[in-house]
Amino acid sequence: MKKVILGSLAILALSLSVSCRDAADKAKAATDEAGAALENAGGDLKEAGEGAMDAAKEAGEEGMDAAKEAGEGAMDAAGDAADSVKEAGQEGMDAAKKAGEDTMDAAKKAGQDGMDAAKEAGNNVKDAANDAADKAAQKAEDVKKAVKH
Repeated sequence: MKKVILGSLAILALSLSVSCRDAADKAKAATDEAGAALENAGGDLKEAGEGAMDAAKEAGEEGMDAAKEAGEGAMDAAGDAADSVKEAGQEGMDAAKKAGEDTMDAAKKAGQDGMDAAKEAGNNVKDAANDAADKAAQKAEDVKKAVKH
């Protein structure tokens, strides 16, 4: 009986030993799988972080491009406004020059008209004086003839 008990204990010990080795192997395999899963998760996190950084970088570049375009648009608008002001100033100067020329032309015409009127009046006075002188000379001739006769 002792042999049976000892044999049973030996079989029990052997089965416990195999069972412990099996559990240890399974635990090691589970640990390896967990490590691999953690490595994969770390890689995925790294990729996600890189993707987020790339997206942020791209968004920043797009924002800078949009700001640059807005700045260029503002500069173009300012240039257009300056051109409009320059054009308006030039048009004002042209209008003032034309008004001055028109005023000078009107003054010249008025002066010329005044000179023409004065010349005509002078000619009329001269003609009237000549007529009066002719008439006076004629009367004097008539008187002279009348006195002679």
